[in-house]
Amino acid sequence: ACAGVGGRCEGHRIRRAEQRAEELRNKIVDQCERLQLQSAGISKYMAEVLSGKNQRAVSMASSARELVIQRLSLVRSLCESEEQRLLEQVHGEEERAHQSILTQRVHWAEALQKLDTIRTSLVDMLTHLDDFQLIQKEQEIFERTEEAEGILDPQESEKLNFNEKCTWSPLLTQLWATAVLGSLSGMEDIRIDEKTISPSLQLSDDRRTVTFSAKKSKACADGPERFDHWPNALAATSFQEGLHAWMVNVQNSCAYKVGVASSQLPRKGSGSDCRLGHNAYSWVFSRYDQEFCFSHNGRHEPLGLLQCPAQLGVLLDLQAQELLFFEPASGTVLYSYRTAFPRPLRPVFAVAHQTISIIH
Repeated sequence: ACAGVGGRCEGHRIRRAEQRAEELRNKIVDQCERLQLQSAGISKYMAEVLSGKNQRAVSMASSARELVIQRLSLVRSLCESEEQRLLEQVHGEEERAHQSILTQRVHWAEALQKLDTIRTSLVDMLTHLDDFQLIQKEQEIFERTEEAEGILDPQESEKLNFNEKCTWSPLLTQLWATAVLGSLSGMEDIRIDEKTISPSLQLSDDRRTVTFSAKKSKACADGPERFDHWPNALAATSFQEGLHAWMVNVQNSCAYKVGVASSQLPRKGSGSDCRLGHNAYSWVFSRYDQEFCFSHNGRHEPLGLLQCPAQLGVLLDLQAQELLFFEPASGTVLYSYRTAFPRPLRPVFAVAHQTISIIH
């Protein structure tokens, strides 16, 4: 029975409130236990994991610093050794050329003195001897003349020139190329000169992609600048001086040539004078199937590449008179060539299979 005034179920309401309060207390206790466990977990994480990670970070940073210092120290030591070696070679080559020049100078000074003596003797005979005496001296005159004829005229000799190849160093070339490529603000914006493109090639709208077509296009109007036989194309850009770099996507082609050419490169006919790498006007890296080579003036130097490059980089340093081909992905120098290049030079391309594209 309800004990409340007027028979209201006051006792029942009190029991329900107690039950609800008890439930809340239990929940609070459970929550406190969970919070305590969570706090314990966080404390353990901070004490063990974070402290451990902090110690490992300190240790790994120290190891990383030591590795950087160690490697750069090795590179520095190697560079210093290479610098010393190359400078010694330069000095030795300078001394050799200087000694050769001195030897030649002494030789030709003696020759001049001998010629002067012979000339003086002959002039003396000519001016002081009468006819009979002159005839008596005929044998002596013959011997003097023969002696003079035995002194040959000076001839050009490479031994008298400083050999720039003494500075050749694969290590220096690789380091130099890596440093230059890292310091360049960007690649050249190279585009194909549509007036030069062969009828065997199709040019993209942005003038950066050339595609080989076995069927020659009749849409190309012939002109003095257009290649009419070999599948060649010249860039619109030309270089007179400075340092220049550009890259070409070659992964889709098994037959291409990439390099530089003089603006004097002939355009008409099927002769070698128009074929890239077969004349004195072009310097190219070429691929045919699985064979790679550097070609210039009909001389082809095979390159033993372990894999086919997907991209080919070209670095042209006109001040140092050096042309360098490299693989952009690894920075590996594939080939370098030095010569007194004519000016101006233009990037040149040829493709006889699929497509190559200038990367920008």
